[in-house]
Amino acid sequence: MKKLILLMMLYCGGSFAQSPAKTDPAVLRQFMDMRFGMFVHWGPVSLRGTEIGWSRGEQVPTAEYDNLYKEFNPVLFNADEWVKVAKDAGMKYLTITARHHDGFCLWPSAFTEYDIASTPYKKDVVGALAAACKKQGIKFCIYYSVLDWWHPEYPNHSSTKPSIDPKSDMNKYVAYMKNQLKELVTKYDPYMLWFDGQWEEPWTDERGREIYAYLKQLKPSLITNNRLGKEFAAMDNKQIDHTKMVGDYDTPEQVIGKMNLTTPWESCFTICKQWAWKPNDQLKSLETCLDILSRTAGANGNLLLNVGPMPDGRIEARQVARLREIGDWMRKYGTAVYGTMGGPWEPNDKFAATRKGNKVFIHVLKSAEGGLTLKALPGRNISKSAIIGGGAVTTETASDELRIKIPQQPATLPYVIELTLDGPAEQLPIL
Repeated sequence: MKKLILLMMLYCGGSFAQSPAKTDPAVLRQFMDMRFGMFVHWGPVSLRGTEIGWSRGEQVPTAEYDNLYKEFNPVLFNADEWVKVAKDAGMKYLTITARHHDGFCLWPSAFTEYDIASTPYKKDVVGALAAACKKQGIKFCIYYSVLDWWHPEYPNHSSTKPSIDPKSDMNKYVAYMKNQLKELVTKYDPYMLWFDGQWEEPWTDERGREIYAYLKQLKPSLITNNRLGKEFAAMDNKQIDHTKMVGDYDTPEQVIGKMNLTTPWESCFTICKQWAWKPNDQLKSLETCLDILSRTAGANGNLLLNVGPMPDGRIEARQVARLREIGDWMRKYGTAVYGTMGGPWEPNDKFAATRKGNKVFIHVLKSAEGGLTLKALPGRNISKSAIIGGGAVTTETASDELRIKIPQQPATLPYVIELTLDGPAEQLPIL
C-alpha cells in the first residue's frame, strides 16, 4: 500500500499530472510494474533480410520493395508459439509492428489494399496475435508509424531523398490514420499503441495532440508512447521536458534511459543488431541482455526487447534459445525486476539496484571479488542479506559506506543480492 501511495505521488506530482488528458496513473503503474516486453519488427521486407522501412529505396529498389508483399507467404507463422516464446522469456507484453514506415499493414484493413489480405498468406497476423496474447495472459500492444512513405497523401515518399509532394494532402492522410487507428482499437482492443516516425517535417505536435485526444475518445485507458510528438529521448538519450510530451511515457532507443522516478519510460533494444530479420545477424550474448535488463530496471524503466522473425513466420531458433535463457534467469531473479522501483543507488557498469517493500536488490553485473562498497542507506538497518538462490553475504556500515562481502560468487552474471531492511525501501533517496 505504501508503494502505491508513493508511486501515485510520483506519477501524479508536478507538471506531469497537470498535462491534459493523460492516462490514469494507476494504468501506467500497472504498465511500469511489468518491466519487460517483446518488440516484434516483421513484414514482407524479411524476404530480403534488410531493415524494415529504412532499406526501401536504399538496399532494395523502391518498386521492388513495394511489391514484396506479393511474395509474402509466412506459412509457418504461429501466433501461439510467438506468444509462448515471449511468456517463457518472462515478458509481460508484446508489441507488433502492425504498420511500419513502409506503410504495409499486417492486418486486413478496410482502408487500403496494401495489407496482409493482398498477400498469398491472406490471414490476419494482428488478429491472431491479439487472440494468442489474450489466451496466454500477455498484454497485446500495437506499433503504428505516423509516417507512411508509401501512401500518396503523405507528403514525403522517401527516406533517402525527402521532398514534399505538392499533390499530397496531410488532412486526408490524417483522416486515413484515424480510420486505421479506430479499426485497430475496435477490432483488436490493444493495451498500448507504440507510435514512431514523428520526426519528419510534415508531422507536428498539434497533429500528435489531435490523434492522442481522438484515441482517448475511443478508449480512455489506452496507453501511448510519446512518439506522437517531437519531445522524446530517442537514440541520443537526451534529457526531455516531459511537460511537452505528447503521450504517456518516454522512449529511449538502443540506449538505457536515465534514472527517473517521475516520468515513466521504456527503452527498446534489438536482440541482434537489425530490427528486422537479417541472416547471420550478430546476436547479443546472454550476459549483455541481462545487463541491459538489470540496468533498465535499476534506472526505473521498462525494457522492450526486439526479435525479427524470418520470412516463413518463425522466430529464429537461436533467438528463441537466448530468450529461453533470459526466462530461466527471470524465474530465479524476477522478484528483483517485476513491480520494483529503481534505486536507491543509480546503476553503473558494476551493479544496478531495485527495491520494493522493505527489500533492496543489488544486481551484480561484473565480478565482485573482494565485495562491493556503496554509499550507506540513510536511516535504515539491514536485518538480513543473501544472494537469491545462493549463499549468505555479510554487510557492514561504517563511515557512510555500506560494505558487502561475498564469500562465494555465483558463476553466472548478473546475480542478485537481496537486502532486507528494517523500514520501507521505496522512501530512500537516490544515492
